[in-house]
Amino acid sequence: QVQLVESGGGLVQSGGSLRLSCSASGNIFSIYAMGWYRQAPGKQRELVATIISGGSTNYADSVKGRFTISRDSTKNTVYLQMNSLKPEDTAVYYCNVDGTYFQDVVETLDAWGQGTLVTVSS
Repeated sequence: QVQLVESGGGLVQSGGSLRLSCSASGNIFSIYAMGWYRQAPGKQRELVATIISGGSTNYADSVKGRFTISRDSTKNTVYLQMNSLKPEDTAVYYCNVDGTYFQDVVETLDAWGQGTLVTVSS
């Protein structure tokens, strides 16, 4: 079994910064990609940023130049540094991990965190 624990959300004024963290634990065999998604009220969940095992990153156009995703492979932890926050960044942010885990045999892993709320006031 694999667990994801997120932290770092909160209330911030427009133009401010926050840093989200997500740590994965359990019978992880390998991690291919880690990422952040968000869901605003009344909207579908959308990709924010991803980072794959080789270090390549991908960002939604709306956050390019403002958000930075990084990863500590030794701790199975992914971070999202969010700068120049805007009210439209307000959402619940979810961590996602793709890879494999071991439970008698190696299984495909697609795990989600519980979500952390980010609120940006104008």
